[in-house]
Amino acid sequence: MRLICCFISFCLFFPASILFASDEVLDYGRIASIDLLLELAISNHLIAGGVVVIGNHSGILSSTSRGRLSASLEAPLLDQQTIFDLASLTKVIATAPAVMKLLDEGRISLLDPLTRWFPEFKGSERENTTILNLLTHTSGLTDFDMSTEQTMETAIRTAAAEKNRHWPGSSFSYADINFILLGELVRRVSGKTLDAYCQEELFAPLLTTETMFLPAPNLTVRIAPTLGVDSGTVQDRNARRLGSVAGHAGLFSSAQDLARFARLMLAGGAIDGRRILSERAVEQMTSPFLCSGGAVVRGLGWDKSSPFSSPKGRLFSEASFGHTGYSGSSIWIDPEQDLFVVLLTNRLDYRNIRMFNQLRSDISTLAVAEFRKPGDNQKMTAVPEITRITANSRRTSTRSIPAASRGIRLVAAVSDAHPKAQRHYSKKVGKKHRQKSSGRPRRARILQERSAA
Repeated sequence: MRLICCFISFCLFFPASILFASDEVLDYGRIASIDLLLELAISNHLIAGGVVVIGNHSGILSSTSRGRLSASLEAPLLDQQTIFDLASLTKVIATAPAVMKLLDEGRISLLDPLTRWFPEFKGSERENTTILNLLTHTSGLTDFDMSTEQTMETAIRTAAAEKNRHWPGSSFSYADINFILLGELVRRVSGKTLDAYCQEELFAPLLTTETMFLPAPNLTVRIAPTLGVDSGTVQDRNARRLGSVAGHAGLFSSAQDLARFARLMLAGGAIDGRRILSERAVEQMTSPFLCSGGAVVRGLGWDKSSPFSSPKGRLFSEASFGHTGYSGSSIWIDPEQDLFVVLLTNRLDYRNIRMFNQLRSDISTLAVAEFRKPGDNQKMTAVPEITRITANSRRTSTRSIPAASRGIRLVAAVSDAHPKAQRHYSKKVGKKHRQKSSGRPRRARILQERSAA
């Protein structure tokens, strides 16, 4: 362990060009910089641990894990098979693909009005909302906190009764209720609950045995707990109140399983000779859809460029897409560079949204710099990125900073070029949280979830 620590220190405080003296050193250095970011986040209690998997359509190129199943020093170490609460990754790993399969079968249309499948919306201001609006978060619907006795039917009627919001299609406004409705749409169209449909049509054919809703009790020893709930219990309160199976949250999975899903998307819907999604469905899901006058770019379920795109980092292409989850999960996939990055963490600090998003961005940036396909000036890109981290760490080490805060400031420093919109949004959300957290904790929680999910 002492040797490992010494080598990480070497990588951090010597010029990055030294890292390329030999292929052996390069291979270690390619993941050591990501290990360092995870270790700093752990030491500063941002996360209890994290798993990173980097790959392409053919398989996994590299992976690493740091930390433990929980903040306890006796907890087991994390690995690729550790199961995490995916939070809002449920939207793109389960719900959106399920909707696209129904679309492929001709059972629904993207332009179907909600009233075709939800008669509860007839006569409401939302009756012209379409399935496309739900998938792109342009419905104008907003989230609300469900009561303990609220059923899906009550939630639908509450959504239909909303007033004084943006008209469908006019602007982007991220809201879980869009995918809560889509999860129910899958049930109403297919006759199967969302978990049953996804298991039969997606997870079983994909051979992702660790991806599931409602994990069995015997799996809890392998599931990273989220803050406030036990292992195997979905963190999202509205999902729990809907029976822990919902279109917006409730799915559990491992980094290894998510790597297979990313490979599926990179390969146009097929993997290992198995066709899971049609090429047309993958193309439709990941094509750009301009929202809010072009200020936001979404796919069908997927994020492409928005205030939530921190895992895109500095080097993923404009063709890339991904999503984040409130619990500390994210996935970003780039068909142009044939590369994906999966990050799963058991998040501890939910207040420092900006710092957590920077961690996501830095890991993606380093991953692309080191693992992009040959011919993309790989080493020429990697050197400046590692040099930037080295330089920032030197500056940080010379300041008079309390030991407890030194590492977390480094995590902030290693990404100095976030999109202006994201910086502005994080600042805005943080300000609102500080103003309202003491008097309206429920609203603050929703704001936090929107900023990270």
